[in-house]
Amino acid sequence: MKRKEKFIIIDGNSLASRAFYALPLLTTSRGQYTNAVYGFISMFLRLLQEEKPDYITAAFDMSAPTFRHKAYKEYKAQRAESPAEYREQIPLIKEFLNTMSIPYYQLEGFEADDLIGTYSQKAEESLLETLIVTGDADAFQLISPNIKVLMTRKGITHVELVDLDRLKDNFGLTPGQVADFKALKGDPSDNIPGIPGIGEKTALKLLHEFGSLENLLENIQQIKQKKVREKVEEYREQSILSKKLAAIKTDVEDSFDLKQCRFETESIDYSRVRELFKTLEFNTLLERLPEASKPDGEDSQKVFKNAAVIKDTAQLIQLTEKIVNAKELAVLLETTGPNPFRTDIVGVTLSLGPESSYYLPLSHGTKIDCLGKEEVLEKLKPYLENQEIKKICPDAKFIINCLKKEGIFLQGLYFDPFIAAYLLSPGKPSQKVSELIKEFLGLELTDREQFLGKGAKARKIKDIKPEEFKNICCSEAALLFDLCRVLSGQLKMRELDNLFFTLEMPLIEILSAMETEGITVQKDILEHMSVEIKDKLEKIRSHIYELAGQEFNLNSPKQLAFVLFETLKLPAFKKTKTGYSTSAEVLEELASKYEIAEKILHYRQLVKLQGTYVDGLIPLINSKTGKIHSTFKQNVTATGRLSSTEPNLQNIPIRMEEARKIRKAFVSQSPESFLLASDYSQIELRILAHISEDQQLVDSFLNDEDIHRRTAAEVFEIPLEAVTSQMRNSAKVVNFGIIYGMSDYGLSQNLGIERKEAKKYIQSYFEKYPGVRKYSEEIIQKARDDGYVTTIFNRRRYLPDIKHRNNNIRSFAERTAVNTPIQGSAADLIKKSMLDIFNELNHHNFKTKMLLQVHDELIFEVPVLELSESSKLIKDMMESIFQLKVPLRVDLKVGKNLYDMDKLVL
Repeated sequence: MKRKEKFIIIDGNSLASRAFYALPLLTTSRGQYTNAVYGFISMFLRLLQEEKPDYITAAFDMSAPTFRHKAYKEYKAQRAESPAEYREQIPLIKEFLNTMSIPYYQLEGFEADDLIGTYSQKAEESLLETLIVTGDADAFQLISPNIKVLMTRKGITHVELVDLDRLKDNFGLTPGQVADFKALKGDPSDNIPGIPGIGEKTALKLLHEFGSLENLLENIQQIKQKKVREKVEEYREQSILSKKLAAIKTDVEDSFDLKQCRFETESIDYSRVRELFKTLEFNTLLERLPEASKPDGEDSQKVFKNAAVIKDTAQLIQLTEKIVNAKELAVLLETTGPNPFRTDIVGVTLSLGPESSYYLPLSHGTKIDCLGKEEVLEKLKPYLENQEIKKICPDAKFIINCLKKEGIFLQGLYFDPFIAAYLLSPGKPSQKVSELIKEFLGLELTDREQFLGKGAKARKIKDIKPEEFKNICCSEAALLFDLCRVLSGQLKMRELDNLFFTLEMPLIEILSAMETEGITVQKDILEHMSVEIKDKLEKIRSHIYELAGQEFNLNSPKQLAFVLFETLKLPAFKKTKTGYSTSAEVLEELASKYEIAEKILHYRQLVKLQGTYVDGLIPLINSKTGKIHSTFKQNVTATGRLSSTEPNLQNIPIRMEEARKIRKAFVSQSPESFLLASDYSQIELRILAHISEDQQLVDSFLNDEDIHRRTAAEVFEIPLEAVTSQMRNSAKVVNFGIIYGMSDYGLSQNLGIERKEAKKYIQSYFEKYPGVRKYSEEIIQKARDDGYVTTIFNRRRYLPDIKHRNNNIRSFAERTAVNTPIQGSAADLIKKSMLDIFNELNHHNFKTKMLLQVHDELIFEVPVLELSESSKLIKDMMESIFQLKVPLRVDLKVGKNLYDMDKLVL
């Protein structure tokens, strides 16, 4: 038997509303709210895949009053206006439907329900199987043998198919009784009054007995319960009105044409769909479009047709002859791992332009498939080191370091698309070329993970024949030129091109040099520390058992909670689903009064210290160099600061003495050199003075005053000489708290004072420094107006939550708006310092090497004979790197290790 054709009718507002409230408030990097759109499209694509409709349409409400409002002024009167964040997404949903060639309908004077009712009846007349997609149970009154309702439950993640049998079994109703049911019990969500005093059970009982509202009203005297009988009699007319309000119309006169609803993939405007998804940053949804959405109707492996594998010397020579005349060269490397110092190159991809791309396998497939690595790299070396040939390299620093290990020093680096994309969307770093191509070019490629697989079953490149693999890398390399063009245009449009070309791109070479150089670490010092910490842990553990009166598993939160709060009866401040909380926050609250809590905190800190920063560092010491070669990433943090991984040398704890001693293991490379630390003094406060132009703050720095002592004098309204060390420390917390947007609650917790007192401190601060208050207010307003804030080097950070309806989320965005221009500008200044110092040291052929960057501090290895000259050069350049309204100050320290360092006065 031939299957019936299927017609899907989507309740547009219902599905969009469900998605809006079910999903977190998603936004694009430009601040466009998208959660309702994302949820709607996701469900729509799911319907296409699972239901395979022959016809499809959507119906929407209009803001104009309907016939129900005219019949009853209070209809839906209690409903609050939809959030603006939701309303602005409805046009985007309709735009999506347009791109998919799906007609949608709306009609003044009627609700979407009435259109759905009318269209479902017309579909029934055409003998179609109809599926109504909604979250509104009103649609149950439309169910028939050919009409079913797909109810969205729990937002949009769960659906329930309701047909005649399910309606009867689950709800005890027939479709014709749904409106009667609401007429009796009412509907608070629509403000339908019903009959007061009649609830769900009574309404069902009456309908089971009398069948319909009309029959009930004709036989009121047969109602057995006196109170119910009286209520029905009293509110007879109201129940009739309620049914009129609840009943869906099925005979609306409008321009509906079933033929226009026929769904055919050929009518979809895929280019517009991809452009819309690109704008909305729905990269994952691109993969779910029907097959015809692939560019040119081809699969992703055929996007690029001119891929060639270089397998013999003659082909290699021909390629180098072409490279000689190339102005630009895209370079990709295939390696065995992500760490450039522990990986091998198994393939090189070169592209001379969008139409020519070559894959050079070095060690995968069979020997017949590959040229030798030495031969290939030797032939390519002159061109990779040619400054005149501009290189486009994704993750350029990784490529530079891998080639450097092979004796090739890449020159002419021009463009790293990862860094460009990061500047455009600093909150959304990408690590795949295929992701960038999808986002900025709207083309979907099969990436390596899709091709190779995941986890233990993933294939290794070395086991794959080059001919199978070439399209993956050659397609990416060929598209890098278009990607570079698009990203360059967007950088220029947002005035980020200068930051990109004069700071971020040149910085890659410096970071590569720092990673290659590394810092010497004495393994025996770490091993000795490990033994010491182990002994301390044993003593602290024994002391804790003594205080508890029993032994237990200290690493088990459940056992610890039982001992603290059940056995010892300590006050419990916080409970979770699994029991009492033993978080650091709880233990810190208890530590001031209970020794056992203080000891447990110390125990945990030592365990973390040993595992992460002592024993954890030892395996990372390179056996050949005796150094740790940390990786510096410039496209991770939203503020522009560098991050450090493998290991994170910016995060070594400094509060405990045991932790600070780890720095003893970081030593100078030879007896003839020192470690030099150059640290910007209070740089963020100085930047705050510069951008806020607060005269009091500016004057304090111009007069070289102790800014924290000055703030204490101002806030506590006492003479400078009367400021105690405790007052100064409190003022220091206030100063930095203002920068980071600390609330009165946060300040009270930090200082251990009452919230009222903390609020008074903040108010007093703003009264004494009105320029800072003005800056805070103006930058928050600017963020609201523009959707982003900038640093003094024009680095942008987008703040999509700056208008969020949730106060906590919005407040966080406001604090970020205040802080980012300060912290981000500090990041820009130290990057500029790194760049200029590196170039100046090289220009004068100094042997001084830059080793590390730790927040506002630079670490150098300095030969004894260069100490005086290098130190002066570094200090002078850092202090004059940018002309602020207040002077920049740099403190210098020198020593044989990072722990025992003495202040250096020039």
